[in-house]
Amino acid sequence: MSRDTGAEQLVGTDGGLLRFGPDQPLRLDSRAVLNGLEIAYRTYGTLNADRSNAVLVCHALTLDQHAAGENPATGKPGWWSKVIGPGLALDPAKHFIVCSNVVGGCMGTTGPSSVNLETGRVYGLTFPVITIADMVRAQAMLIDALGIETLFAVVGGSMGGMQVLQWAADYPDRVFSAICIASAPRHSAQNIAFHEVGRQAVMADPDWRGGDYASQGARPEKGLAVARMAAHITYLSEAALQRKFGRELQRDGLSWSFDADFQVESYLRHQGASFVDRFDANSYLYITRAMDYFDLAEAHGGVLANAFAKARHVRFCVLSFTSDWLYPTTESRSIVKALNAAAARVSFVEIESDKGHDAFLLDEPVMHGALQGFVDSAAQARGLR
Repeated sequence: MSRDTGAEQLVGTDGGLLRFGPDQPLRLDSRAVLNGLEIAYRTYGTLNADRSNAVLVCHALTLDQHAAGENPATGKPGWWSKVIGPGLALDPAKHFIVCSNVVGGCMGTTGPSSVNLETGRVYGLTFPVITIADMVRAQAMLIDALGIETLFAVVGGSMGGMQVLQWAADYPDRVFSAICIASAPRHSAQNIAFHEVGRQAVMADPDWRGGDYASQGARPEKGLAVARMAAHITYLSEAALQRKFGRELQRDGLSWSFDADFQVESYLRHQGASFVDRFDANSYLYITRAMDYFDLAEAHGGVLANAFAKARHVRFCVLSFTSDWLYPTTESRSIVKALNAAAARVSFVEIESDKGHDAFLLDEPVMHGALQGFVDSAAQARGLR
């Protein structure tokens, strides 16, 4: 499976867990070093003879490696089952699709809930702060271990789109095409503010225990649930909320209390409660901080076009949604403008939708058609059949 004898496949034939040896540390932007890195990942399809059909799918903040098929943790379909599958834009019959849990995550890849092999204790807040570039660096280690030189495509939405841009900037010679959906080249002040509210909710929970809750048998469920509720509002549009809930009540009449009178209140409480069953609070802190630190232009003299100077051969596709106020179309246009300034190839589509930021995860025929058209065109240029 691996061309790199330092990487050990622990479980799975269609993914699973890959552990890197002590001679392969992950060096982070903070100058810290992670030893014994483990990456949890899934694959779909078969790598062709010349290893030219590999697609890396990058996930968003609270998602994971189970992009398609059944998620074994939840029993539900993968988060991008509308894009990955037979006859869909990313077809396992044509492509070898890889999706890994990001470093700092809590779905198998090394993160704050992992055991530090040097101390034998859960990392907690001793885990080093990570960046989007660190996530991409870990993904590159995985792709190396799978024996893949060049990716046919790197694809992602939201935080996944940030990883796509970072791939194009850091590894331009290893990317044939890049698809960035509902994303941005840096985190705005408003987005940082929303994340800070979520982090403070977690840290204000008495059961957070200074980040050491795991060793004390506690979980900051209430704080994490509130963080999820606040964040989930940003993923939707006013039109979507109004269409789904309006001011509809949960029952006949008002309760004259602080119970969930309105359906939208009940919905948010459900989102918060279900989230704490599958996500780690410290991972939420670390990953939101990584997104806050993301500013692709900063590392390139403050000029975004400079980040893509060596990626002129890469075929880019940038997609945005009209009702996305978390990463509005202006952010995507700034990416397109920078790509144009760098003389890179780029296709751009603003998709009419009232579903908000989460539209990239939902049934959006225009998006699916745009993805299909771009992937088919890129495959023809790549010589894939």
